Amino acid sequence: MSQTRRLAAILAADVAGYSRLIGADEDGTLNRLRSIRANLIDPKINEHRGRIVKTTGDGLLVEFVSVVDALRCANEIQSSIAEGNAGIAAEKRIEFRMGINVEDRGAHSLSSRQARSFNRSETFPSWFAAQPPDGPYR
Repeated sequence: MSQTRRLAAILAADVAGYSRLIGADEDGTLNRLRSIRANLIDPKINEHRGRIVKTTGDGLLVEFVSVVDALRCANEIQSSIAEGNAGIAAEKRIEFRMGINVEDRGAHSLSSRQARSFNRSETFPSWFAAQPPDGPYR
């Protein structure tokens, strides 16, 4: 019996300097993160046909049916975050690291057990910085 196969793009994201931000202003950082998730990240994930597989205090794993959708979503989030950080002091900015892994999937979506394996940083060799030296990714 043959198994249906498909490609899936997994986006991993976390906040750079999360512990430092929480240490300096826990309530303010958590409120800003909630706002960023509700007003930017979650709508962008939905717009690009993504599905949140797992969330952590400062990060998330999102499965996309298309690597193009994953890249567009990450790019739009990073560009918006960079714009929102323009008037904020560097030490108070919320910046996300993002990486995308493409894999051949069986008939089933990513399980929670599989999602845990994506928490290892070696799975994502390429990280997108919130503000690369030459400006946002295009």
